[in-house]
Amino acid sequence: MNDPANLSEAEAANELMRLARAIARHDRLYHAEDTPEISDAEYDALVRRNAELETAFPHLIREDSPSRKVGHAVAASPLGKVAHEVRMMSLDNAFSPEEVADWLARMRRFLNLPDSAPLACTAEDKIDGLSCSLRYENGVLVRAATRGDGQVGEDVTANVAHIADIPQNLPVGVPAIFEVRGEVYMEKQAFTALNAAQHEVGGKLFANPRNAAAGSLRQKDANVTARRSLRFWAHGWGAASEVPGATQSDVVAMLKAWGFPISPLFTRIEGGVDDLVAHFNAIGAARPDLPYDIDGVVYKLDRIDWQERLGFVAKAPRWALGHKFPAERAETTVEAIDIQVGRTGKLTPVGRLAPVLVGGVTVTNVTLHNRDEIARLGLRVGDRVVIQRAGDVIPQVVENLTRDDARAAFAFPDHCPECGSEAVAEDGEVDVRCTGGLICPAQRTQRLEHFVSRKALDIEGLGEKTIAQFFALGWLESPADIYRLRQRRGEILSLEGWQERSVDNLLAAIEAKRAPDAARLLFGLGIRHVGEVTARDLMKHLNALPALRALAERAHAGDADAVAELTAIGGIGPSVVEALGDFFHEPHNVAVWADILSQVTPPRYEVKTVASRVAGKIVVFTGKLETMSRDEAKAQAERLGAKAAGSVSAKTDLLVAGPGAGSKLKKAAELGIETMDEAGWAAIVAEALGN
Repeated sequence: MNDPANLSEAEAANELMRLARAIARHDRLYHAEDTPEISDAEYDALVRRNAELETAFPHLIREDSPSRKVGHAVAASPLGKVAHEVRMMSLDNAFSPEEVADWLARMRRFLNLPDSAPLACTAEDKIDGLSCSLRYENGVLVRAATRGDGQVGEDVTANVAHIADIPQNLPVGVPAIFEVRGEVYMEKQAFTALNAAQHEVGGKLFANPRNAAAGSLRQKDANVTARRSLRFWAHGWGAASEVPGATQSDVVAMLKAWGFPISPLFTRIEGGVDDLVAHFNAIGAARPDLPYDIDGVVYKLDRIDWQERLGFVAKAPRWALGHKFPAERAETTVEAIDIQVGRTGKLTPVGRLAPVLVGGVTVTNVTLHNRDEIARLGLRVGDRVVIQRAGDVIPQVVENLTRDDARAAFAFPDHCPECGSEAVAEDGEVDVRCTGGLICPAQRTQRLEHFVSRKALDIEGLGEKTIAQFFALGWLESPADIYRLRQRRGEILSLEGWQERSVDNLLAAIEAKRAPDAARLLFGLGIRHVGEVTARDLMKHLNALPALRALAERAHAGDADAVAELTAIGGIGPSVVEALGDFFHEPHNVAVWADILSQVTPPRYEVKTVASRVAGKIVVFTGKLETMSRDEAKAQAERLGAKAAGSVSAKTDLLVAGPGAGSKLKKAAELGIETMDEAGWAAIVAEALGN
């Protein structure tokens, strides 16, 4: 993994975009669907890498960055939505004593305290459960909600009525409004019994107690929750008309007095980092014998007035920290290596293991990541390996104990096992991907969802569930099939939940996109490295999709002039040229391309501009834009006849700088380039557009 200091701004922006997509997907799988695909450690690694890049390139931080988001939105939930009066935050994590010491030092600096000043903290085991907020009004439980995305959660009031640990009424004298926050969890023994019962009836098996607790609480039918053995403990509070104490430990003691279970390992520590880490190690030693799963220890600054002074960063309090445990390990044998094709075409090898117990969970699968990881480990079927997990679903191989044994090397496939298309790794990429994206069964539904998404064709009413339903019926196999749905009006009407109005609205929305914007259509096809900006850049230069195909095919055949013409387009580099060539080299993709163009007629792509004082000039945006996204700013520049560039040079005419602008602002000043803030840019836009 490249040091951020060695990356160009474009490389960092691309990696941040990939990280945002990956983290968002894993957030959805973990928080919204309770079906995680990667380990906690792998997820933490993605988040830490994102933080490293944003620290090195703060001007690339977007409003929708993973560093600013908590959990996942609940739009697809069958439960009602609840807006949290006080946002439910996440926690920043530490993985070493040094990081804990850094956290203490940051708080001292923020509070303007000397290095030797004591900072009393609370410490408790970090249970692996589902966050829940309980709102009491005049001592009566009126609402319970999951965290969701921190702002809006799911209403689980009826469900928590079946959790014995949660009081329905509090003692006389409690604050008029008080939200108790804590974790709903399932003990290990109850989890084992639940999975055994599910197996008996052919039901869903849960990967671990956390997923079982989440799946049991987030039920539309509260009777299902009632049949599951769920527990709860409290660790904090949200909205409150009065806080019953001056310290964290005071309030937690009051919660216990009101009848809420709290962590049996909760304690107050007045020493420094050594004392915190000693308690962390003590909890770690007790971990195997605890009746519930934990994945670390949570530290909180004890004084509430200091908590209030410290406040929050984007998604976490400055005064709290999660100290994660290292992964647990065990030895086992690799019995098979299977290749799975993900919904983005990535070929992921998965090791099938002789079952082994790690941290109280029986592990049978291990992620092998990619072709290079197999080669690095020298891994083959029959090898004896060390695996590690930390409350994870799919762990990872740490060491191959028998790599010197005489066995043939594993042959990684060069064709997709799902559709037979070529599987290739681009230069500088470790992932091998199927090139048959539009026809590969493993990728098809996600590609269709992308095709109709808001930034692509934007077909209203054709969402994830509808696509999945029509795909299962064999009606949707490629984008062109969307336009053939009008021939199935009667069949759609016969489906449960469809009425004449909803069917006609859907078909009308599809017909309205018979002459789509060429750049949106190109972006919607999901060609690797061709995002919405790249698609616009290509279409601005070539004006029509047939011209793009002809040029890409020439470039793939080695035509130097074609390669030069493509790479001369701003924002188009060798990776895009290679991806376009791979796409049109695959016969399946060409067939889908021709099929979709038989159904739609994109007009000639032309960018309409208005006269402005920045027409023909090169504009650079830097810093944190507060009234618009970076893409919106670039679109505005394009509309005004200007070109938005990513870096400052002697050719730059104007720099628009938001808060946090750094090296670009300095360089612009050195070069004598005109600089203005967002308000100045907004005035130029308003003047040009006449508003």
